[in-house]
Amino acid sequence: MLAPVSQELREVALPFMHDIHAATGDVVHVAVREGDAALYVDRIVGPDSVPVLSRMGSRLPLHATGVGKVLLAEAPPEVLEEVLANLTQVTRHTVTDPARLRRELAEIRRCGYAQTMEEMTLGSASIAVPVRPEPGPPVAALGIVTSPGRPPVSRQVPTLQVAAAAMGRALRRAGAGLAGPAAFSAGGHPVLRASGFPRS
Repeated sequence: MLAPVSQELREVALPFMHDIHAATGDVVHVAVREGDAALYVDRIVGPDSVPVLSRMGSRLPLHATGVGKVLLAEAPPEVLEEVLANLTQVTRHTVTDPARLRRELAEIRRCGYAQTMEEMTLGSASIAVPVRPEPGPPVAALGIVTSPGRPPVSRQVPTLQVAAAAMGRALRRAGAGLAGPAAFSAGGHPVLRASGFPRS
């Protein structure tokens, strides 16, 4: 069962997740960091979505998922070092070299999004962006899982970034996330407006 803080994030995120799914048809995830794992707050799937391992409340490795890499890129140094010391190989494509992962995380911080290719599940690719109610480390990550060869990252990232920015504003209006990635307010759920992505 999700903690109350994650439940509030889920309620804020759902309208934007539905918009992204309607626009892309892909699996849509929202996750937070819980220790050295990505905790999946919610997901939306459809009949044409690729199979995924994640479920609401499941925990998957930070280093092998798009949402996880976004969260790891700005995690405290002690968390990063713990993850780098325990890079398990999930598929043959999972990055298990600490130096290579450090370079990837630096690039994520520079460009503002993460992408993976068959690192968690064969036959799937993921793209994720940070969610920030305020400047500083993200409180959550928003991502999609799609098939390799679907529309290029350059077309998917702007959709995610628009939604993540709107989520951040909604969390800020609710007074959530102001204490950092581990804390959300206990009340004041906002009434959200659909973000208006074009339907495909």
